[in-house]
Amino acid sequence: MSAQAVFTPPAQPTVPVAGGGLFPVHRIYCVGRNYAEHAQEMGFSGREPPFFFMKPADAVVPVAEGETGTIAYPPLTQNLHHEIELVVAIGTGGHQIAAADALKHIYGYAVGLDMTRRDLQNDMKKQGRPWCIGKAFDASAPIGPIVPIAQTGALASGAITLAVNGTPRQKGDLSELIWNVAETIETLSQAWTLQPGDLIFTGTPAGVGAVVAGDLMEGAIAGLGTLRVAVR
Repeated sequence: MSAQAVFTPPAQPTVPVAGGGLFPVHRIYCVGRNYAEHAQEMGFSGREPPFFFMKPADAVVPVAEGETGTIAYPPLTQNLHHEIELVVAIGTGGHQIAAADALKHIYGYAVGLDMTRRDLQNDMKKQGRPWCIGKAFDASAPIGPIVPIAQTGALASGAITLAVNGTPRQKGDLSELIWNVAETIETLSQAWTLQPGDLIFTGTPAGVGAVVAGDLMEGAIAGLGTLRVAVR
């Protein structure tokens, strides 16, 4: 007789796929300080080895094409920051993937927001403690539809921008990534076995800043459309 779950398990987090279908989310990996100007505005410089943090799969806030998503202003913070990012969706898993083979493992790309409780993150940094509380909170990963790589080709360049209430805040180009997508997959897959359903937030350009209730964020990446998220 098989054992039964002691409570009804929650639904699998999913992200819509452009053109139809749902992408089940396994894990969310994030790359820290992966644009030089953003690293500098955070007090760092140089091409340091890539480092990673994680968010829970159910932190995703999927936003369908043409719609505006909403997130609540989270508790415990007075300094909620936006970070616009290219998200890579893994379709084929693997361990110790060579950069030259990385494209074979990509299902597609999406526009994402790595929302950050900056004050809490900074407090944890000062104390030398993990900063999960600043990054891995509920609804901290809004994301637009995943566009299959078959439609986009490999994204190595293209504008990445974010405006708040129509005012430009962040502006960069994917070609400015310190560690490109292939290198990131290579390094990440040395530490974890990547699985279908993994999402990789690849880093944010300079210009991060605070948002408050009532603000509308509009993030865009060339070839992937616009992600609109309102803070309530």
